[in-house]
Amino acid sequence: MQLLKTTIHPDVSLADIEPESDLTLVTRHAARGIIIRDEKILLLYTKRYDDYSLPGGGIDEGEDNVQGLTRELKEETGAQGVRNVKDFARYDEYRPWHKPNADIIHMVSFCYVCDIDEELGDTAYEAYEIKNGMEPVWVNIHEAITHNQRVIDESPKAGLSIHRETFLLREIVEKLIAVPA
Repeated sequence: MQLLKTTIHPDVSLADIEPESDLTLVTRHAARGIIIRDEKILLLYTKRYDDYSLPGGGIDEGEDNVQGLTRELKEETGAQGVRNVKDFARYDEYRPWHKPNADIIHMVSFCYVCDIDEELGDTAYEAYEIKNGMEPVWVNIHEAITHNQRVIDESPKAGLSIHRETFLLREIVEKLIAVPA
């Protein structure tokens, strides 16, 4: 899968991610879904962060990428009948990790274009997702990009995630959304 971009958090240096570094690095794989209907895209809106993101998340042990994608889409959006899964691109990021097993996390996001059934079913959010006010929404992709960019411009707390999501949404427009004649 084509690597689109690699980002490194400001608190992580290139030396930190070299094999000879004394820091412990863990790698986590995630699958993210791109579901488009005309110029609308199925995204997650998170009230706490006031942002839009692609649905998806970590791939569990024993799952392949498509199994993880299907499970995450069902949990986060209620998507049913996930099919026609096609590679889109990969996005890598290195961030500090605040758990006891490592110092740095290398997040590898595999993004896939797919189709789902017309109607969404029930979601199965984790407690933190409920607390953050996460909900699936069909939104015009251009409006989502404009919204996220405004949040980035106006919030000093905007983290790497919103930058990743906004970058990916722009790539989706460039590569998948037909430009009107």
